[in-house]
Amino acid sequence: MSKLAGKQIIVEALKREGVDVIFGYPGGAIIDIYDTLYQQTDVKHVLVRHEQGAAHAADGYARSTGKVGVCLATSGPGATNTVTGIATANMDSIPMVVLTGQVPTALIGNDAFQEVDIVGITRPCTKHNYLVKDVNHLPRVLKEAFYIARSGRPGPVLVDIPKDVQNAKTEFEYPDEITLRSYEPTADPHIKQVEKACRLLEQSKRPVLYVGGGAIAAGAHNELLELAKLTNIPVTMTLMGLSAFPGTHPQSLGMLGMHGSYCANMSIANADVIIAVGARFDDRVTGKVDSFAPMAKIIHMDVDPTSIQKNVKVDIPIVGDCRKALAKMLKFLKDTGISGDIWKAQHNAWWEQLTAWEKRHPLSYKYDPNIIKPQYVIERLYEMTKGKAIITTEVGQNQMWTAQFYKFDQPRSLLSSGGLGTMGYGLPAAIGAQMAFPDRLVVDVAGDGSIQMNIQELATAMEQKLPIKIIILNNQFLGMVRQWQELFYEKRYSATDFQMTPDFIKIAEAYGAKGMRATKPDEVDKTLKEGLEHPGLTIMEFIIAREEGVFPMVPAGKATTEMLLV
Repeated sequence: MSKLAGKQIIVEALKREGVDVIFGYPGGAIIDIYDTLYQQTDVKHVLVRHEQGAAHAADGYARSTGKVGVCLATSGPGATNTVTGIATANMDSIPMVVLTGQVPTALIGNDAFQEVDIVGITRPCTKHNYLVKDVNHLPRVLKEAFYIARSGRPGPVLVDIPKDVQNAKTEFEYPDEITLRSYEPTADPHIKQVEKACRLLEQSKRPVLYVGGGAIAAGAHNELLELAKLTNIPVTMTLMGLSAFPGTHPQSLGMLGMHGSYCANMSIANADVIIAVGARFDDRVTGKVDSFAPMAKIIHMDVDPTSIQKNVKVDIPIVGDCRKALAKMLKFLKDTGISGDIWKAQHNAWWEQLTAWEKRHPLSYKYDPNIIKPQYVIERLYEMTKGKAIITTEVGQNQMWTAQFYKFDQPRSLLSSGGLGTMGYGLPAAIGAQMAFPDRLVVDVAGDGSIQMNIQELATAMEQKLPIKIIILNNQFLGMVRQWQELFYEKRYSATDFQMTPDFIKIAEAYGAKGMRATKPDEVDKTLKEGLEHPGLTIMEFIIAREEGVFPMVPAGKATTEMLLV
């Protein structure tokens, strides 16, 4: 059995775990790992321009592929710069392994140069983390890190590796399997709970499938579609659940919640049975909890038992993998022999009501021939891409307009920071997705505020020759906060009016990319067409209506039926 140094063990572990690309930024405490990476060709390293960009790029890679994303950072400020990206992945249950360098073990606790307790700092925002003080433990820890990151409810795992451990040698033996007595996630749902859920569903007159990001993580889109078609049940999705069910399907009600559609929110408020699939009933969906789904019996399937009963009362909990739970439900329902015609007749009156709500208040906006409406840009983007692009977003109004007006039919085609709401996520996430899928169209929809959070990653995209398309909806405002100030603070626009906005065309050209701008509605199509067809990195800036809002909107603390519609 050969002896390897810790730095060699790390690279070898990455290979064994099937990692083909990592994102990182070098430094003194991790220089030895970089030297080892330089001497091999199996794992590609992407040099970002900020460690937050590395974490978001690894996240985007993971969301678009379903694999574990990996990023690498040095100790001290390098490690702390990853924290926002780690918290983003943790809130949205994204599998990620973060490798950080650390000062030598003898100096830990001595306030050495670039020393920080990154394990302590990230303990609240990782699924698990490690400080490896003995090189003999390194192979097992790395195997455990990948296993924990991808199993059960996925999440980020941090491994902090002191400089002396990176250089110490040991006999290398990488475990084939890992068993942790304190961590045994339940994947196989209990059939009795599934049967109870099916019997309740058979009695329902106004059922709704409420789908979250867990359905995407479980790869449950085929089973979800089959169940919806079999039972003729409407489907509504959270922001994280968009693309789990085809957005163009006639049974799709679109997104629910704070900026969800009128029909989707009314369906939940009037349902008699809700089947929650991989969703966690967060505050952006429930609104005022006491008023959420007052008439519904709730079936909640989730691989994470701590998410069940956490925010709302659940009548039938189903702990396990969502895909397996849906598959068991399908089998039971098919075995009962209830035909599609019976399901259709049972839910016919419900669909008549849903159709009436949709006609009463569809997602819409007022077109203006003199100024660009952001919703129009997203609609035209959808039509030109035929819904086949991977879309990343920043956070704010740009994110919500994208969720409302772009129809996501393909799983893992929307990458967006949901739980944490991280501005600056979209561009590095697009880099991760484009590295994973070099032949697919990847578009980042941004605002003029959020794009500047990690705009330095344009250099990364150019260096890697990534043909990412960036759409900037420029209203010279911190748009979503401005909307709240307009509605609830008597238009006191405190620190949201951008008095200075850079010339994004010149910024694009400074990085060697192509930049273009549209200022009138009749320029939108030409700009989109030229930008999408350009073979390289492109920034398309659209000067939009400054005080355009995102509607519907549920004010904070209100029930989801108390929507502002204009």
